[in-house]
Amino acid sequence: MEKRLGDQATRIYEHFGSFLRRCIFSVLSVGPIPVHIAFIMDGNRRYAKKWNSLEGAGHRFGYIALTYMLKYCYELGVKYVTIYAFSIDNFKRCPEEVESTMQLMEEKIEELIKEESLVNLYGVRIYFLGDLKLLSKSGRLAVERAMAATAGNSKAVLSICVAYTCTDEIVHAVQECCEEKWDEIRELESSGSGYGLISIGANEMSKGQSTINVIDIERHMYTAVAPDPDIIIRTSGETRLSNFLLWQSAGCLLYSPSVLWPEIGFRHLVWAVLDFQRNFSCLRRKRKQSEVLQFHIWLGVRLFLSILAISLPIIYWFVF
Repeated sequence: MEKRLGDQATRIYEHFGSFLRRCIFSVLSVGPIPVHIAFIMDGNRRYAKKWNSLEGAGHRFGYIALTYMLKYCYELGVKYVTIYAFSIDNFKRCPEEVESTMQLMEEKIEELIKEESLVNLYGVRIYFLGDLKLLSKSGRLAVERAMAATAGNSKAVLSICVAYTCTDEIVHAVQECCEEKWDEIRELESSGSGYGLISIGANEMSKGQSTINVIDIERHMYTAVAPDPDIIIRTSGETRLSNFLLWQSAGCLLYSPSVLWPEIGFRHLVWAVLDFQRNFSCLRRKRKQSEVLQFHIWLGVRLFLSILAISLPIIYWFVF
């Protein structure tokens, strides 16, 4: 009897909370709603120490907090959510902690792709971003299974950054671009165009175009599956990005509540969105300024590649 009454009270509380959230979200919807929110989930280990919990318990509490935040974001209408789950630098931690975290990740991946899970309830497609070769075989199989299982979902996107740093992402993107362009050059050479590198360099310069531009690099980024974030939320009061979305965050809002990640709640998301709406005009100006900065980077890459295109045949001539 007491259990039934307790279940009824819980359901009433959940329905009231859902109704209250819908009311608040309807008010927030009067202003601009962020399309993409990213999270740096900082403070799991400190939370476990704070409450003298067992090793690894902080990450389990952190996963519960994540499920609530995802639910709130998708209820609000945020289409893209990106989370910083595990940095490449985290592999430098003690092997026991790394192995425990990887095992927990695999366990939670299986929960995410269950038919009745939050991911399928909201039609969320999952991407795992990063140098996935650094994961164990079982870890790679788990992330591939999750991406395949949710490939048909199209209402929202969850990007999970694992074995990720932005510097690694940029290097990867540039390497991919160079390989792509060299393949194009080799095709031209095989077609009998001779030292096509010179003509390509001259033609590109005369047309005012670059061999590799910003769009090419962004197309090869791990995070090309989502637009640049509107808000990055990092818990524990830290204002560092810790090598997370450095390229993509030039025009976004950084919100840093003092709570540890397992303590984050609905009110923190509301305050972040209100802060985003209050600074919306300023953020748009900053995003345009970042586009100008990327243009200058593009000019530098263009100059370098043009010099390379002209000099390589000359070097070849003198050496061979």
